[in-house]
Formats: sequence, structure tokens, C-alpha cells
Amino acid sequence: MSEPAFTTRPELQGTFGMVASTHWIASATGMAILERGGNAFDAAVAAGFVLQVVEPHLNGPGGDMPAIVYDARQQRSSVVCGQGPAPASATIEHYRGLGLDMVPGTGLLAACVPGAVGGWLRLLEEFGTLRLRDVLEYAIGYAEDGYPLVWRITDTIGKVERLFREEWLESARIYLADGVPAPGTIFRNPALAATYRRVLTEAEAASPDREGQIEAARRAWYEGFVADAIDRFCRTAEILDVTGRRHGGLITGQDMAGWKAGVEAPISYDYRDWRVLKCGQWSQGPVFLQQLSLLKGLDVAAMDPSGADFIHTVVECAKLAFLDREAWYGDPLFTPDLVADLLAEDYVDQRRRLVGATASLELRPGFPGGRPPRLPQYGQPPLNADLSGLGDPTTGAMGEVRGDTCHVDIADRFGNLVSATPSGGWLQSSPVVPGLGFALGTRAQIFTLDPGLPNSLAPGKRPRTTLSPSLAFRGDETGLAFGTPGADQQDQWSLTFFLRLANFVDNLQEQVDAPMFHTDSFPRSFYPHHWLPGRLVLEDRVSPDVVAELRRRGHDVQLTGPWTQGRLSAVANDRPGGRLRAAANPRQMQGYAIGR
Repeated sequence: MSEPAFTTRPELQGTFGMVASTHWIASATGMAILERGGNAFDAAVAAGFVLQVVEPHLNGPGGDMPAIVYDARQQRSSVVCGQGPAPASATIEHYRGLGLDMVPGTGLLAACVPGAVGGWLRLLEEFGTLRLRDVLEYAIGYAEDGYPLVWRITDTIGKVERLFREEWLESARIYLADGVPAPGTIFRNPALAATYRRVLTEAEAASPDREGQIEAARRAWYEGFVADAIDRFCRTAEILDVTGRRHGGLITGQDMAGWKAGVEAPISYDYRDWRVLKCGQWSQGPVFLQQLSLLKGLDVAAMDPSGADFIHTVVECAKLAFLDREAWYGDPLFTPDLVADLLAEDYVDQRRRLVGATASLELRPGFPGGRPPRLPQYGQPPLNADLSGLGDPTTGAMGEVRGDTCHVDIADRFGNLVSATPSGGWLQSSPVVPGLGFALGTRAQIFTLDPGLPNSLAPGKRPRTTLSPSLAFRGDETGLAFGTPGADQQDQWSLTFFLRLANFVDNLQEQVDAPMFHTDSFPRSFYPHHWLPGRLVLEDRVSPDVVAELRRRGHDVQLTGPWTQGRLSAVANDRPGGRLRAAANPRQMQGYAIGR
């Protein structure tokens, strides 16, 4: 037997439960729920609400939350869609009438109906077993009593200090009460704690039973005091955003009351002996499956997983799949669902033939079913736009962000699995709503203002989100839940992780630790939607010979630090023996797995 490869941490193994997330406090919270007798769904909800408190620069109650779950009792996988739609008055004509050719990346004009809380409550209602108080008390405790700030939060607050002090005064009141806080400061958000506590109080007063309390909590959020505060703020406030102008918001109490998180079937694709499950084309999830379909015929298993052939092949397939995302993905309630056509064997064969020996610098969307593609015509980025740091959380002075998201994966002793990717409602991208302690999301910036496209803005329509949790099953042997933050990089980093796991070594931590890469050679989802033809971003742990060969093939290789790309986590359930496994990302020193 060969000696195991060196990893930054061990692959955790046990039989009781495993939790992996982007923050150690959320992981510990999820494990505490499992220890109390809750299932993976209860644990995910508790961890999710805690993430809203301890990673406010990466997600919040005003954001979004898609999850893919496997219910062992029903032996069925489902998607919980906590992605809110555009407000009823969010028309292309309204934004064009303001002199805009893109939805701004910050402020109130970019807000959709906040779906995260509704998504977590639907997950608890449909699949959980515990009461609302059991899962919400952890978040209330950390918001009231405090938690230690990681340096990314303090760095983010520092970058928007002037904006907060001069314009977003409620944000300054919460985050700058004693100046820019230092890393490690015990930070409290009593306004957010009061919001959670009032929701819980109203829910428990409304009903004695579990389901009644969850529904009452949903009403308090979407039809009660939270919706009232958001409606009032959007009607009365004029907020400075990334355009350099002040705009009001569009969300009304009617928009809030008219939405409810949905539960739907996932889409899937078979690769080798695995079946991979993703969210539908209202997300970028199908792009993962498209990449697998292209790679299926290119024998990546015969390549060195850190070599030039592997990286080149994966990147060239990514370019093709992501251009199809730009041309064809959109809310299937508003636009044809083309997933079957995009995964059809004859279409994949045509696309695969475009993978050449050198790097493509073109935008090449396909013709599924013979349909001619049309890409959004984005304007040029503003001269002062910060285009650096693609793939890592970065913040400009006006609150521009890239790649800011959370993730949590859970496996329990009952056989259940959860993969969830909450995001949005970033403290740096929209001002705190007075009296609530959290900011609204900015997901509407993903829409295009060009009419007639699958992802064109329309009232009540979901933006094609980048959030992309994953499940995969290897026959009756292994169930796998995995994912990563990273905006457009999510379905690149997580794909590389899965390819290495499926084709080479089935060790979760080894593949989380492996050098990561991504391409920026397609329009990015977020404002200002620029792209960098041929750009290939690599961790500099890759061999210099590999870098030289990739450059010879025409890639614009940009080397980053050795531990900069990806924030993956994963859990697995090896069902025949009941073994559970977990791994978490060592990058940025805050993601952890826990289990026994």
C-alpha cells in the first residue's frame, strides 16, 4: 500500500455526521445540531443563518440561497430555490429611462426580492425535524453576543469606510461605530439580532406547532415588519451607487408577499460511473454538466491532472460551455429550457470539435437545435472600474465586489446530504436597511438590458445566478456534496475538483488542496461584464514547465499566490459501510470541516 499524499489537513472520516463550510463557526454550529439529534437539513439551516452573521461580506438575509439535497427517507434529490425574482416595476424601459445600459453593480436598483431566508425556511419546513427556535438561536446568539472578525471583513469595511461615512449612514452606524474594526475584534450586530428575535417571537406567538411557526416566520419576513421596512426604504431613500449617481429601489411589500421559495427537481448528467446533479438553467449549474459532456470524449483520465494537456483541455471546454451560458441560460419560466438540447450528443460532438491545440481567443456560442445565438451587447467598462482580483473577493471604493459567497455541505448518519451556496446581501454592496441590520442583495446586476434574450430583465423573473451547489452519486456506493464560492469560477473550480476525484484519486482533501485554475475568457456575470480573451489564472504551485507550455499554446497565463484560487468544501457518504468523509479549503484560513 502506497503512503498517502501530503495534504494540508486530513480527510475527516467517521460514521455519525460531517459538516464542511467556509467558516469554522458555521461548521461547529451544524455539528452541534447533529449532536442534538437534528438531521442534515436542520444543521444546514442553523449553519446558514450563522453564516449570515459571521460572513456579512459574503452573504446576508437580503441575499439568495440555492441548495441541492438528498432525502434518504424518500430516496430523492431536490433543489430548493431561494433565488428571488426582479420586482414588478423592474423593466428594461425603467433602467434605460434612467440613462443606464447596465443594471448597476451596487445600491438599491440591483436588488431582487431577498430569497435566502425564504429558502432556508422552506428547507427546514420540507426536510427538517427541529423547531425554528432550535436552528435560529445560534445566529441570534452570535449577533447579540459577538463573534471574532476575520481579516477579510475588516479589510472590506476599510475599503468602503468613506462611502459609509458620507453616504450609507446606517451601514456606518453598524460597522464603523468605533472606527474600522481590527481583525479578531468581537463584533456585534444588535439590530440584526433584534430582527431575528422578533421573527421568532412572532412565529411562536402565532402557532404552537413546528410547521405553523415556520410559516408564521415566513409571513413576518415577507408580509410583515421586514417587508414593510424594505418597502419603505426603497420608496424613500436615494442611494449612491457605482454609477456615481443616487437611485431609489424598486422592491415593494407586494413583491415580497408574492414570492415563495420553490422546491423542484435537479438536472443531471452521467460521467463515467457518476451521476452529477445541478440546479436548472436559472442558475449557471448546467454549465458544469456541459463541461462534463465535452470532456467525456477527450480522455482526461490519461492526462496528468496538473499538466498542460489537462489544464488546456479543461479551459478550452469551459470557454465553450460558458459562452452557451451567456447565449442560452435564463429563467425557464420565461424562456425555453434548452438543457436537453445543450447536452444532446450530436450537439456536444459539434462543440467538442472546436477544442483545438491552441487557446481560443474568440466568443463562440453554439447553435442548439439550430437556433442562432445572440450575446448581450455590454457597454465598455467605466474608466475607473477596478478589474483586478477576478475569482477572489475584492472590493472597490464604491462597493464593487467579485466572487463573494459562502458554502456549506453536510452528511448525516441517516444518509441525508445537503449542498448549499448562500450569497448576496453583501455589507459592502448596498446600504443597511434601517432597523433591520442587513443589506439588500444586488443579484439583478446579472440581468442584461438588451431585450429578447434568455437573461433579459423582466418583472418577476429570476436572474441567471452564478450560485451552483452540487451533488453526485457513484451508483449505490457514494454520495457526494460539494461546492465553492467564486461567482463565475464556481463551476470551474468545483469541476476541476470533481474531475480529479472521479478520474484520479478519491480523496476529498487531496483534491481540495490541489492547485486550482480558471479562465476569464468569457463575459463575467457581474457589473461591468468585461472579459479578458485568453486569460488563464493559475496558482503558482504549478510547474514552470507547465506554465511555459501553456503560454506556448497561446494562453495569457497570470500566476497568483500558491493558495489563492477556490474555497471548496465537500462531504461524502460511502453508503455500503456507513463511512462519512469531509474536507474543507485551507485558503484564507477560515473554512473548516468537522465530524466524527
